Amino acid sequence: MNKTVIIDVVALSSRVIGAHTPFLSQWIKEAVQARIKPVVPAVTCSSQSVYLTGKWPEENGIVGNGWFFKDECEVKFWRQSNRLVQSPKVWEELKRENPGFTSANMFWWYNMYSSVDYAVTPRPLYPSDGRKLPDVHSQPMDLRDRLQQELGQFPLFSFWGPNANIESTQWIAKASIKVDQWFDPTLTLIYLPHLDYGLQKFGIDFDKIGKDLREIDEVLRELVTYYEGKGADVVLLSEYGITTVSRPIHINRMLRKEGYIQVKNELGLETLDAGSCRAFAVADHQLAHIYVPEAADRAKVKSLIEAMPGVERVLDEEGKNAYHLGHDRAGDLVAIADRDSWFTYYYWLDDAKAPDYARTVDIHRKPGYDPVEMFANPDIPLIKAKIGWKLIQKKLGFRYLMDVIPLKAELVKGSHGRIPEDSLDWPVLIGKRADLVPEGEISPLSVYDVILSHVRGK
Repeated sequence: MNKTVIIDVVALSSRVIGAHTPFLSQWIKEAVQARIKPVVPAVTCSSQSVYLTGKWPEENGIVGNGWFFKDECEVKFWRQSNRLVQSPKVWEELKRENPGFTSANMFWWYNMYSSVDYAVTPRPLYPSDGRKLPDVHSQPMDLRDRLQQELGQFPLFSFWGPNANIESTQWIAKASIKVDQWFDPTLTLIYLPHLDYGLQKFGIDFDKIGKDLREIDEVLRELVTYYEGKGADVVLLSEYGITTVSRPIHINRMLRKEGYIQVKNELGLETLDAGSCRAFAVADHQLAHIYVPEAADRAKVKSLIEAMPGVERVLDEEGKNAYHLGHDRAGDLVAIADRDSWFTYYYWLDDAKAPDYARTVDIHRKPGYDPVEMFANPDIPLIKAKIGWKLIQKKLGFRYLMDVIPLKAELVKGSHGRIPEDSLDWPVLIGKRADLVPEGEISPLSVYDVILSHVRGK
C-alpha cells in the first residue's frame, strides 16, 4: 500500500490561493486541482463524515456540527465519539484489504474511540472547581503524554475563541510529524484550522486575512516538504469555502415572539427549555435545523421562517431528501440562508436576561453554533486587563467566569454552510497524482474514492 497524507486546510478555496500563499501557489503548478461541490450543510462534521464514509448525511447520520438529541431533549454540539457516525470509514475498508495497513487521525472530528491505530484530538480537562484546562485525548492513551512532553501542552485557547491563532495549527502539524516518525502510518489525516478564524471574522478581506494566509502557507510548506521527503503522496483538501456575509438571522427570537419558544428562568437569566418548545431552531452557520414536534404546527412555522429576510429556502421532507438530509437527526424543517446571511442561536429578547454562557466561549452548552466567540467585547473598558485578572484567578484556583464575549452578531463577516453560487468559493482537492485526482467539479462522495485510490496506489 502507498503512504498517503490527507491535509484538511479548513476554509481553503480557489479564491484565497494567490499572492499570500507563495508555497502553495508554486506547489499546485505541478498538481491537479478539483473543486468539490459542498455537502449541505457545508460544515466541518458533515463534510468530514461524507469524505471518510463516502455516504451522505442521510446515511452516515452527521447532519451538522450538532443537532437536537431527541431521546435526551438536549441540543449537543461538537460531540466526539466516532460511534455517532453510522457508516463504515475509509480506513476500515483499507484495513480489511490489508491487515498491515495502519492509520493516524490528527484532529479530524469524531476522533475518539474510533478504529484508527493512532488518534489525537482536543479534550480539555474540567476539574470540579469550574476550571477548563488544555489537554488532548489520544489513542493509544500514552501518546497524549509523550506528545505534550515533546511539544508542550496543546494550546487549546489558540484553537478557538478570541485568542485563536496559528499556534494550535503549528502544534498539530508538529504532532503529526512526531507521530509519523514514531509509527510511520500508511494513511495520515491532518486537520489545520487556522484559516477558518480570520475568514469568519472578516470575510474575504485580504488586507485583514493576508497574515493568516501567509501563516498557513508556511505550515503547509513544512508539512508537505517533510512528507514528500518520506515518499508519501500528499493530498490537500478543504471542507468548505467561506464567503462574506453581513446579516444575522435570529430565527429563535422570531419563534419566541410567535409563542413557540419555552424558556426557563434560572437565577434571573433565561435558558432554552428545548424539550418543551413547540418549535425552535438549532443554528449551524448558514443552515438551521428547526424541530417542530407537532406535525400540525409545521406548515405555519415554515411560512413564518420563509418570510424572514435573509432566508433563501426552507426544506420540508421532500426538500431534505433532495439535499440528502433525510435522517431522523435532522430538523423537521431545515432553513438555508441566502448568500449574505447566517443564523444565530439567540433566543432571548433582552440582553440583560441572556444566559451566563452567552458571554463566554462555551461550545457545548450553547444550543447552536456561535461564531461571535472569536471576538472580545469591544465595549468592555480595559478588556485585556480584565482577561488578565480572570487568568490570575484561574491560576490561583478560584472560580471565575470569562464573560468577555459580546452579544453582537453583526461583528461576524464570514460564514459557510450553503452551496455558494461561484465555484471559486467551493472547497478544493489538490494532489500531484494526475492519474488519481479528478479534474473539474466533483461530488463530495468522490473524496472517499480519492483517498482509497491513493493508498491503493492505483
